[in-house]
Amino acid sequence: MRPTRCLLTALALCVAAAAPVDAQLPGSAMQDVRWPLRTREHVDLWLHGFAMISSDTSPVPLFRHGYRDALLAERAKASAVTDLDVNRDALARRLRENPALVNAQFLAFSFPAWDELVTTIDAFVKADGDPKKAKSKESAAAFPVLARLFPSKADRDFARTLMNALQNEKDVFFHAWWVGEMRRRERTLAAVDSAWQRGLRPRLQSFLNHSEQPNGDLILSLAIEGEGRTVSDARGRSQVAVGFPDSPEQAMDAMYEFAHEIVGPLTGPAVEDNTTPAEKRSGVATVIGSFALVRGGALLLARLSPELAAGYARFYLRVGGVAFDGDPMAAFARAFPIPRPMLESIGRQIAISFGGI
Repeated sequence: MRPTRCLLTALALCVAAAAPVDAQLPGSAMQDVRWPLRTREHVDLWLHGFAMISSDTSPVPLFRHGYRDALLAERAKASAVTDLDVNRDALARRLRENPALVNAQFLAFSFPAWDELVTTIDAFVKADGDPKKAKSKESAAAFPVLARLFPSKADRDFARTLMNALQNEKDVFFHAWWVGEMRRRERTLAAVDSAWQRGLRPRLQSFLNHSEQPNGDLILSLAIEGEGRTVSDARGRSQVAVGFPDSPEQAMDAMYEFAHEIVGPLTGPAVEDNTTPAEKRSGVATVIGSFALVRGGALLLARLSPELAAGYARFYLRVGGVAFDGDPMAAFARAFPIPRPMLESIGRQIAISFGGI
């Protein structure tokens, strides 16, 4: 999933640097690792909030299928009732009234920890979004970005209510649950890291270099699957969040989602060039753009091996809820159709980024 990149780049550059809070692999020293694997509680908490209040009808869902029901069941087991329950209907209603608020999902990626996110939003709301009322240089730089994400008073009320509800959610339930999940998934984290650093990442590095994505963080997130989240900054470092697989045997799922995300810089121009103004106005181009990302990931992995592309196709058919018999690639093409000129354009750009032509 693609944010408004210029907004988030500007915000990332104005936030003070600090070490992210990660669940790290035992004995790992990630400072010198290219594209290290990470987990981030505050990113999961922020995405969790949107997952609990969003209606999701996308062909590739924005959030993991069944996530909300599963988390409600976990909270029931813990006998936890939080402010997110109390405010859910009001938050969901405002999100329906202003669907552009969905872009605020990406906000957490620009902050190193939850406290910094809370402090900035709190200052922004108290200042009513006015940069002249900012009390620090960092806040003054961040306010214009936040004002574009939350332009009206109703939107700023949404931001404040969601932030406060998630603070209570964190204190009452989410932190303990998240820490428990990280412990439970230690073997899966190690399996994904092996599949990534010893498998796919070295094979993709030339593509990443030539497509101006040479380094970044690969983040495993509990709330998403299939449709990842990508934020890039002006220094050429990206953050790509993908779903956290349920077991070591599913480690390749995270690889498929990464491939889906990193073709975005190539599929976007192809969609722009191969859709009409009418399709852009009607929203058809948005659907085609989603399909183009899915198809682009398969083209990318097909450059490495047919088996990877077939595994990718089976994964996205499952995530999209598409049943099929026989050839997964044929079913995949039917499920996610895009115009042939667009497909060929994406393929050419992938070849160029591999240095193939």
